[in-house]
Formats: sequence, structure tokens, C-alpha cells
Amino acid sequence: QVQLVESGGGSVQAGGSLRLSCATSAYTFRSYCLGWFRQAPGKEREGVAAVDSDGLTRYADSVKGRFTISKDNAKNTLYLQMSSLRPEDTAMYYCAARWYGRVCKGPRFSPSDYNYWGQGTQVTVSS
Repeated sequence: QVQLVESGGGSVQAGGSLRLSCATSAYTFRSYCLGWFRQAPGKEREGVAAVDSDGLTRYADSVKGRFTISKDNAKNTLYLQMSSLRPEDTAMYYCAARWYGRVCKGPRFSPSDYNYWGQGTQVTVSS
């Protein structure tokens, strides 16, 4: 069982920045597919950013150029740097992980691609 713990959420004004962290207990962290998702009230959970074993990334069109996903294999930690935040970025943010084998080839962007989830961290952006 892999545990994921998010932190770094909070309330900011539009144009501000936040850095989310996701600490994991994954033994072979480097081999996992990893992603960030968000869910606003009344909306479905959507992919924000994902990264594979080689560091290849994928972003939702709505966050391209503003958000950056990264990981520290030595610390078993996933990050999401969010800049130029907008009110529409307000949501609960979740990190997710799944082990598909020795390596994760290609970032996975669907919630159904993941089986381990954190508890979420709230991000609120005011105008």
C-alpha cells in the first residue's frame, strides 16, 4: 500500500503562486506514474499534470505555461509549482500514483489510470 500526503495548499489572490508537495511511501518511487488532479465543487476530477519515469510531462491546456510538475526521486516527493493563479484554479488538488512495472512510459492523464490517491489539499484563488 502506497501512502500519499499532499501539502502546500492555501488561499491566494489572483496572480499569486503556490507550491504543492506530495510525499509518498512508494518504495520504487522512480518507477511510478505520477500525476496531479483537481476537483472543483460540482465538477468531475480532471487531470492537471502528469510525469513518467523519464521525466516526460503532460499538462492540461488550461495550466500550460503556468504550472510545472516535478519530482525528487531521492525524497520520494512530487511537486506542483503553480504560478499566475486564477480564480478558476480554485479546487481540491490531489496527487496520484500507480505502478505499472519497472518503468512508467508516458505520463498518464486519466483518473482511472491511478489507484493510489492522497487526501487532497485545498487551493482557493480570489479575484
